[in-house]
Amino acid sequence: MPRILVIDDEPQIRKFMRISLTANGYEVIEAENAAQGIEAARTRQPDMVILDLGLPDLDGQEVISAVREGSDVPIIVLSVRAQEMDKVEALDRGANDYVVKPFGVSELMARVRAVMRQRGPKETEGVVEAGGIRIDLTRRVVSRGAEELHLSKKEWELLELFARSPDHVLTHKHILKAVWGPAHTDDTAYLRVYVNQLRQKLEADPSQPVLIVTEPGVGYRLKGRE
Repeated sequence: MPRILVIDDEPQIRKFMRISLTANGYEVIEAENAAQGIEAARTRQPDMVILDLGLPDLDGQEVISAVREGSDVPIIVLSVRAQEMDKVEALDRGANDYVVKPFGVSELMARVRAVMRQRGPKETEGVVEAGGIRIDLTRRVVSRGAEELHLSKKEWELLELFARSPDHVLTHKHILKAVWGPAHTDDTAYLRVYVNQLRQKLEADPSQPVLIVTEPGVGYRLKGRE
């Protein structure tokens, strides 16, 4: 049974999370502050961390960094902070997703399932399937059914980055640094051009993308299988 660590100082939120996650087949560990959460992440080996940013002893952003020092465990942030700068900082520090409170159970469970999929065998298999597209990372081939799609070198590098973290929000800064280098981390207009080019080649309707999805003001995510 997958084990999820919930770090939140509000007892009613922890209770709600415990009931919801347990009903969906997860074991729940609870921590009411940053110190307990960091220790539990280190010693209890959870399969996922769900983290509130507004903790009494340490800002949740610092908790993300502390957990990331010794673990790649998936982290979903739950927070009342809805500003783009908070989302971008959390994702840049290593969070996998960011959900703004209040939220629905169905949305949260969908996010949990999506992030859990990242821990599957995609890297070893070398193949990612999403939105009717098959991305073979080993052979560097992209196809829709029997049709092979032709990408430029930069288009492939961009798609490969998305495909190695399906259902994971990648910030503009992270993408630009990874694909174009540290000198281009502010070239968001340039990134937008390449994302649009990919959508023209991959999406059934590029004006209504369902594969490469925009996270407004933050970045993009490749939507994997539901």
